Amino acid sequence: MSDQVSPRNPDLFHHIAAQCICGNLREASRAITQMYDEALQPSGLLATQFRLLGAIGAQGPIALTPLADALVMDPTTLARNLKPLERDGLVKISRGADRRTRILQITPQGLAALQKAVPLWEEAQTQIISQIGEEKWRAMLGDWSALVTLVRQ
Repeated sequence: MSDQVSPRNPDLFHHIAAQCICGNLREASRAITQMYDEALQPSGLLATQFRLLGAIGAQGPIALTPLADALVMDPTTLARNLKPLERDGLVKISRGADRRTRILQITPQGLAALQKAVPLWEEAQTQIISQIGEEKWRAMLGDWSALVTLVRQ
């Protein structure tokens, strides 16, 4: 093992923890997800479920793989996250023309769940935006979008 990555070089590990883009984004994501989960709790939806229902609702019937691409998710992870929504009757998953294709559609129960959750989500959005400021929030959205585009090239 080289000196650079040995346990005798804690400065390297502190540097990685402080500067790693992936680690820092995941930490921020977990903190924000926890806050949204708490805000959405009265609706019975988790933040991830709210996002999936909204994406499916916005797209209309959509195949699993294109939705996974749009959400920058692995199709297997998306399928796993959809199971509770299907089980609870919020999403209908049916076979496409190709037997391997799965078509996703929000159900009336899914729409009702979204309607219940939207005001809670809006309140959480307003809280965060008021704390960081509208200008910074818009800049962050642009930065995140640019980052996703950059790493997907």
